[in-house]
Amino acid sequence: MNSNLSQSEFVSFLVCGLGDLGQQCATVLKEFGVKVYGIELQDRVWDIPDFPKLLEQLVIGDCRQASVLAEAQIQHCQTIVLVTDDEQVNVEAAFAARSLNPEIRLVIRSAQQNLNDLLAQSLGNFVAYEATQLPAAAFALAALGDETLGFFPLENQMLRVVKTDVQPTHRWCDRRIVHELNSSTRRVLSHIPAAARSSPQFHQWEPDARIRAGDTIVHIEVNEGLAIGAAPAARKVQRGQFWQQFIGNITVQNLSQKVTQLWQSSDQSRTRRALIVCGVTVIVLLGFGTLLLWLGYGDEYSPLSAFFATALLLLGGYGDLYGDIGQKWGLQLFSLVLTLAGTALVGVLYALLTERLLTARFQLVKRRPPIPERGHVVVIGLGRVGQRVASLLHDLKQPLVGVSTADLEPGVLPQLPLVVGNLTTALERVNLAAAKSVVVVTDDQVKNLEIGLMARAANPQSHLVLRVFSQRFSENVAQLLPYAKVLGAYALSAEVFAAAAFGENILSLFRLNNQTILVTEYHVASRDSLNGRLLAEIAYGYGVVPILYQKPHEPVKLMPSDDIRLRSSDRLIVLAALEGLQQVERGIPAVQDWLVRVERATSQEAVFEGAQTIARVSGCAIGLARALMERLPGTLSVPLYKPQAQRLVRELSKAQVSAHLTRS
Repeated sequence: MNSNLSQSEFVSFLVCGLGDLGQQCATVLKEFGVKVYGIELQDRVWDIPDFPKLLEQLVIGDCRQASVLAEAQIQHCQTIVLVTDDEQVNVEAAFAARSLNPEIRLVIRSAQQNLNDLLAQSLGNFVAYEATQLPAAAFALAALGDETLGFFPLENQMLRVVKTDVQPTHRWCDRRIVHELNSSTRRVLSHIPAAARSSPQFHQWEPDARIRAGDTIVHIEVNEGLAIGAAPAARKVQRGQFWQQFIGNITVQNLSQKVTQLWQSSDQSRTRRALIVCGVTVIVLLGFGTLLLWLGYGDEYSPLSAFFATALLLLGGYGDLYGDIGQKWGLQLFSLVLTLAGTALVGVLYALLTERLLTARFQLVKRRPPIPERGHVVVIGLGRVGQRVASLLHDLKQPLVGVSTADLEPGVLPQLPLVVGNLTTALERVNLAAAKSVVVVTDDQVKNLEIGLMARAANPQSHLVLRVFSQRFSENVAQLLPYAKVLGAYALSAEVFAAAAFGENILSLFRLNNQTILVTEYHVASRDSLNGRLLAEIAYGYGVVPILYQKPHEPVKLMPSDDIRLRSSDRLIVLAALEGLQQVERGIPAVQDWLVRVERATSQEAVFEGAQTIARVSGCAIGLARALMERLPGTLSVPLYKPQAQRLVRELSKAQVSAHLTRS
């Protein structure tokens, strides 16, 4: 990470492939105040008016050629962003760029995950994204309406961003102060009073305000019930650990207990239970039959011969042994019982094994679920983006139905009700009039508009989400169709590519208050502007929200305390709008312009606790805090951010110290 770019006017970036995505990337990078160069294969009509004027230099040519890269000042660029429509071109150009500039950061557009991992290991300082799939979560969330704004996995936990419109009967209404909602599993992102006309940015709201009816609260919370994608792997690990523990710890004393444990572990598998019963029965009959034949026939049967004879009887060999057994009718009757029992048990085993083999090897095609009757989400277009959207909605336990021009493979989204056929005529078969939302995500933005208008005519009450690519088309459609959520796939992805160009690791994104919020990971270096700062200074100074902190080789802390001071090699994950990332990159935080005036302490113990609290919350030296508390009243000379100063006053009050805020 490089988070101190105060001389950003000297930092240069190169964008190769100036289609819709490339133009968006260059525009976003330009907002950081850096130099942007561009390479395009041939001259074209620009989607963004006067786009070439944004660039320091536009080079027409093949970005895989060394001469073209050199002309575009590759030697002086910090990062090259390769976002042509051809993944092969992007990869070839990445090697060419690295050979000309060994230190350059490579950010490329590629959907080949395995190749991307190998390139990251081989090239280093490399990151790849698939532009069309990055916004999939935004499309899924838009279909949910206004309550769930975002969700993403983090350290085996699922974090969810929730919007709550406070009603008079809500448990928070008139009972809670905004800052009281913060906890180790929840952090308030926004509080919009009922009378407010605009949505505040991060931390630009009053933490001491009382929650009233009509207010809107947006918060992020840890929600373990929404774990996505981790269950199968976890089950495999748990299953392996179970058998290791079961076999490795068996003794004569605990054998009965172990058998009971094995039986109880099979509660969810009737097949396994049947196999256990049949197997145990066969073993008992085999042992008992061997003993009985050996004792009954004396010298005629050795123990080994009696064992094989019993096994043959269990496999249906009564006729083969009848002559050898002689005229002892009791043993003949027992042999017949063995044969009948063995035939039944072996038949059951064969049936169970055949079922398992057919299910596992041939994957018998199962009927897809029926189409929901009402309150469902209709996903139209099941390409890579549509499948990802449908998968996310299914993980969120939303009833849905997919519409596609071609049938899906049996193993692809088997839980998804599916209508196959012409997209426009298929709308008649998905109970559209009773649908909750319609998400149109085909690869043709004009077709998306046509289908969206048809869906709106059939159900004016549903949420309509449209996928578009062109910025100009997106703006025009959004203006003419204010009821629709028109999401520009490339506009959302461009912010991820631009942030990655500065060295940040973008984990996810979502929309909040008409802004794209990026879940961004930092690894603090010794020369970073973040090094040595309190999390409070980072949060309020740069306008970001820390949600995870980790020291090297220590457990992670979700929703970390503002009092933690960052050090080199620490890991930090924050929520940040593009403006917040810009502030971090430039290393210039907002001004701290609030002071805390301490009036009095009720006891000597309060003096001691007050000094400790001041040093912890403000980050000042403990000696300065003690000197202040010994000469009250007095004003802390260290300026703070307003939310930080308000928190200090609250913490001092808990220590029985009276204080209030003043402007510096």
